Amino acid sequence: SIIAGATAGVFVEAALYPIDTVKTRLQAARGGGKVVLKGLYSGLGGNLAGVLPASAIFLGVYEPAKQKLLKALPENLSAFAHLTAGALGGAASSLVRVPTEVVKQRMQTGQFASAPAAVRLIVAKEGFRGLYAGYGSFLLRDLPFDAIQFCIYEQLRIGYKLAAQRDLNDPENAIIGAVAGAITGTVTNPLDVIKTRLMVQGSSKQYKGILDCVRTIMREEGTHAFLKGIGPRVLWIGIGGSIFFGVLEKTKQMLAKKRPENHKSFYLKQE
Repeated sequence: SIIAGATAGVFVEAALYPIDTVKTRLQAARGGGKVVLKGLYSGLGGNLAGVLPASAIFLGVYEPAKQKLLKALPENLSAFAHLTAGALGGAASSLVRVPTEVVKQRMQTGQFASAPAAVRLIVAKEGFRGLYAGYGSFLLRDLPFDAIQFCIYEQLRIGYKLAAQRDLNDPENAIIGAVAGAITGTVTNPLDVIKTRLMVQGSSKQYKGILDCVRTIMREEGTHAFLKGIGPRVLWIGIGGSIFFGVLEKTKQMLAKKRPENHKSFYLKQE
């Protein structure tokens, strides 16, 4: 799970980073601010360095938690098991994901030229806490995001397997992942706007916290501002979901084939 999660996470970020950059710049622009389309790969290297361990941690927590909850709960509560495991995985990986996201988004908005310089200057100006700017808003967005996305994905797979009475193939896993990602990306976009604003504000402290950010955005820009970047976000997470879950399942299958027979049979039973 750890290897598969890291592989899938890196694949998604490397393939779709420019769309993520456009989304971030749209969300960060206040009022009628213009969005620059240069340097769409700004911060990719540093982001991959953080995404790899973060994705590994997420799957390393999610899979064991899912299996334990599925065994402990009645079959009709499988959705609750997936929701809870997704939230637990998101909480564990946030310790790595938040600093990665802070550095990435500030580079995407042109504040820094390199990841090492970003880390050094953020710590110098804002202290170590600066690397965790917007941590509360990140959890507010990512815990429901991770829980909902993985729950939708797992439930759709269960339903499809029952209907088809067979295991899913790679394209089917990818399509279900895309559907789960697109739905989740749409629902959580307002939370993503809040998170982006708090993470990129730096030492200027335009917003005092989550509630102040919401009130300020509504007062200065209106409620439609919470839909900023929704097009690139849904596109990015939809395509990203297809790549992530497609690569995840394929990597898990490949690794299972290489394991000793007794471990392999145990793994397949867990599936």
